[in-house]
Amino acid sequence: MKLVRVKKGDKIFEGYLLPRYETEDKNYVTIKLKNGYNVGFKIDEIEIEEIGDVKIEKKYLSEKLEQKESLPKIMIVGTGGTISSKIDYETGAVKPAFTTEEILRNNPELMNIARIDTEVLFNILSENMKPIHWKKIARRVAEILNSGYYGVIIAHGTDTMHFTSAALSFMLKNLYKPVVLVGSQRSSDRPSTDAFLNLYSATIVATSDIAEVVVVMHSSSNDDSCYIHRGTRVRKMHTSRRDAFKSINSLPIGIVENGKIKTFIPYRKRKEGEEVYVDDELNENVFLLKIFPGIDKEIVAKIVEKFDGIVIEGTGLGHAPEDLLDVFKWGIEQGKIICMTSQTLYGRVNMNVYSTGRKLLSIGVIPLEDMLPEVAYVKLMYVLGKTKDYNKVRELMLKNIAGEISERTIYI
Repeated sequence: MKLVRVKKGDKIFEGYLLPRYETEDKNYVTIKLKNGYNVGFKIDEIEIEEIGDVKIEKKYLSEKLEQKESLPKIMIVGTGGTISSKIDYETGAVKPAFTTEEILRNNPELMNIARIDTEVLFNILSENMKPIHWKKIARRVAEILNSGYYGVIIAHGTDTMHFTSAALSFMLKNLYKPVVLVGSQRSSDRPSTDAFLNLYSATIVATSDIAEVVVVMHSSSNDDSCYIHRGTRVRKMHTSRRDAFKSINSLPIGIVENGKIKTFIPYRKRKEGEEVYVDDELNENVFLLKIFPGIDKEIVAKIVEKFDGIVIEGTGLGHAPEDLLDVFKWGIEQGKIICMTSQTLYGRVNMNVYSTGRKLLSIGVIPLEDMLPEVAYVKLMYVLGKTKDYNKVRELMLKNIAGEISERTIYI
């Protein structure tokens, strides 16, 4: 990078001239200031020089990128979110930045790990994700892996990334290659960005032998390592911290530190020659119901009447107010499936301890062990897509399909 001085009016800026992408407006240049922030300037409004008074061409062009053919080939699929965007200095807005060139110009170290292709499947905020998007991602991932790619990275907004990771964990069958979801809490123009380390670590995992759906994000507020979270065990636990994602009721699969992976628990390993297929028959008529003091019985009754399945995010060991018992009992008698998780997140549902829990069990509420509420919500869609028979649903909901249930509680 060239160290330059930019004069705009009576203001002077010093920093590094960033390469211009072929897709970018040639009337602008971007400078990385010494405080870590990027700022864009319109060329005809500035004077620009190299430190040392050596003039540089304003039509600065970057060298051609050449990837190493000997490295494993992976695909990065963009779905939206902060990690898939950059600042448009003309408008001040955030816009997609997801060509292979843009990814590699910003993260040249990736070219020492893998040959990288990129594509944008869609570009939406993660709060706008719906089950139809989960299906599109699953089908495209299967196509990519079956065409010979070594692994897939999914760039995703962080707010609902744990829902998508759970959905893919259930829908991708016969999976023996890595599928890595990654995002960033802070945009790449901020000095505190987590985008580079997260994507760098995700690329390492995508070329590893970890053949599961995982989420790779910062392990601490420091900028030195990333955890590898199982897709059915992870949850976003902070609005803005770089280490917002935590494995709940389980250790992470491992950690990426100094370019190396260290694993903590067993995981499914890579196996060549297998063909991935997608099982995406979901019954989307499922509701996630959070219990709270004073919850309105009439509203709960309408929910039970409308939906085929309800996952209760109960209090403590798996409880709900006693005045809701007759509502749930009526629903189960009508063929509704009602399951119980805990809003405490950590720990295991045990509905045999207190009388309310025993009453809920007696009417047919299904206790879901130490499954996370969001994971249970996705899994119930998946199971009800196959059957509505109570006994079969109960059997499948209590079967450990993708690491969502553990045999014993782990205290962390």
